[in-house]
Amino acid sequence: MNPITDILDITQPELAQTLQHALDNKTKPLGSLGRMEALAQRIGLILGTTAPELHAPQMLVCAADHGLAARGVSAFPSDVTWQMVENFLAGGAAVSVLARQHGIGLTVVDCGVRHDFAERDGLLIRKVAPGTADALEGPAMTAAQCEQAIDNGRGVVRGLPGNALLLGEMGIGNTSAASMLLARLGGLAVADVTGAGTGLDAQAVQRKIEILRDVLARHADAKAPLDALAAFGGFEIATLVGAVLQAAEERRVIVVDGFIATSAVLVASHLQPHVLQRCVFAHRSGERGHALMLAHLRAEPLLDLGLRLGEGSGAALAWPLLMSACAVLREMASFESAGVSRSDETAPANP
Repeated sequence: MNPITDILDITQPELAQTLQHALDNKTKPLGSLGRMEALAQRIGLILGTTAPELHAPQMLVCAADHGLAARGVSAFPSDVTWQMVENFLAGGAAVSVLARQHGIGLTVVDCGVRHDFAERDGLLIRKVAPGTADALEGPAMTAAQCEQAIDNGRGVVRGLPGNALLLGEMGIGNTSAASMLLARLGGLAVADVTGAGTGLDAQAVQRKIEILRDVLARHADAKAPLDALAAFGGFEIATLVGAVLQAAEERRVIVVDGFIATSAVLVASHLQPHVLQRCVFAHRSGERGHALMLAHLRAEPLLDLGLRLGEGSGAALAWPLLMSACAVLREMASFESAGVSRSDETAPANP
């Protein structure tokens, strides 16, 4: 199974130098906008312009159920997955509120929820199967199912407008899948990357760790990225892998949410390292493994608010920072254009 095409390196030294020069010549001390300057430069490099403008941003919330959830790895029952999908579509979930506030298009994808939804605007049915298999008994997905989910993600992104994709997800049990993907692809101990998920107590977390350790042992040969993805699931993560690969090919700005969304980027980056050049990591979540996953990807998140909701909520909260970074680059005056003097062009940001 190899549905992957090459994603090109977008390193552009001349453009990077031009962007840095533009930022350095804005009416401010050098570097005084801190990491907002690095964010502006990254967006400029992704979009290939010194005057980046983000338009028609799209929040993609992929949802699916996990067979492993029946073993008690979550504090909530699997029915919450389909109930939350209905909540997204009704406009009552956190991501729905935030997307509405910031003018972000919201698309929910049924990638493999154990429920039949009525067709309506804002919902795409791309169900591979009604939930993955129990990963303790065999692979969560067959190779063909994994490939189908990846292809589905690609197709969904091809049909979306805009030049920015925000990643969201929903699936009871999916922190377990993300933890196992990090343990396997990051070479980390599962106990170090497994947290409370939806709110397990300490005893339940320990039981979760033991289950995940058994699953990892059961699939000890699943070492390649796609093999690990198929072994541990889920359909929503695989669909997001395809979405990330497609968005990266199209040079969209990819705004990465928390632990689960980052696990999709983890897999995609092990397939195509240059996808990371297109990613802006919204936040560091409160889920135990997320900081380790970000460190593995050498990613610097914009926010650290202790979030652990998922859905794409952190990506939506970070979105205004991206808009502001672009506005500064496009609209802020230079010393020359504003007729403002500066005493020393090499002065530090905080003299």
